Amino acid sequence: MAGRRLTQQQQGRIQRLQDRRRTRSDQAVPGEEDEAGLGPEQAGLAITNHGATVIVEDGEGRLQRCSVRQNLGRLACGDQVIWQASGPGGGVVTAVVERRSLLTRPDFQGQPRPVAANLDAVAVVLAPEPNLSEDLIDRYLVAIAAIGVQGVLVLNKRDLLDEAALATLLDRLEPYRRMDYPLLLVSSRTAHGLEDLRAWLRGRTSLLAGQSGVGKSSLIKALLPDRDIRIQALSAATGHGAHTTSASTLYHLPGGGDLIDTPGVRSFELGEIRLRDLDRGFADIAPYLGRCRFSDCRHLREPDCAVQVAVKRGEIALRRLDSYQQLRAALETAGKSG
Repeated sequence: MAGRRLTQQQQGRIQRLQDRRRTRSDQAVPGEEDEAGLGPEQAGLAITNHGATVIVEDGEGRLQRCSVRQNLGRLACGDQVIWQASGPGGGVVTAVVERRSLLTRPDFQGQPRPVAANLDAVAVVLAPEPNLSEDLIDRYLVAIAAIGVQGVLVLNKRDLLDEAALATLLDRLEPYRRMDYPLLLVSSRTAHGLEDLRAWLRGRTSLLAGQSGVGKSSLIKALLPDRDIRIQALSAATGHGAHTTSASTLYHLPGGGDLIDTPGVRSFELGEIRLRDLDRGFADIAPYLGRCRFSDCRHLREPDCAVQVAVKRGEIALRRLDSYQQLRAALETAGKSG
């Protein structure tokens, strides 16, 4: 339904219809069929989305190739859905359970496209090579705060760092540690720290994000030893032969929890983010906002600026304030100061 806009009345009618379908799925009798020849409504999990086709995992862990009712719009990997069987190994998705979080990215028309739903956490993967970028980390953390999920920093390629180089990197990352973002030191090559990462991911639906070259793919392979078997099963379910690696795909972690592999996510766009989201993403600066002498303080050279005073006291890193100012200016230029 890209490009089609529904009225509030239409949206309300669709919501009420989906609510009734979710209720009926809880009361479904096995073996019953509706008037369209479909099986009873049942709950499922959207494992991957191939446009018109969604692979749904049913309550028994089986993969079902499903079409999607037109009025549901775009589904995302991780969506909790209601579906009805239309035959062996296939069916129709008839409703989507309300999402607790949603990661999007702009499509070719600049409209937000669902990527992953019901996330609990995003792990930002960093590495000494390519060179670590604090500006990129700031953008990640703002986007993570905007969708209301937890963030963790994962420094991969620990084996490339001697003690002096490690100390330098840890000093650069200290502002994030002071904001209580966990920092895990790992190496996909030597398996150093992988148990700590598995423990942090356990019980959560998570996504790994990071710029090209940080070793995200190697980490995913280390965390998902049965990934190739799962890909073969997905390929068979799609009927397309080879699995489309550009599609977001949800995998179950061996120790518990789920991991969504989204190869296309290298950085988060700030297109859907507004100033209030920016403030939430800068948890070290937010407590001082609104405490300046002037309500419209720009935190530059104004007298009695609480933010500048905090910088002088070492409570806010100057680099973090510079990053905040740059992102704020970009949002205001785009007219997204609300």
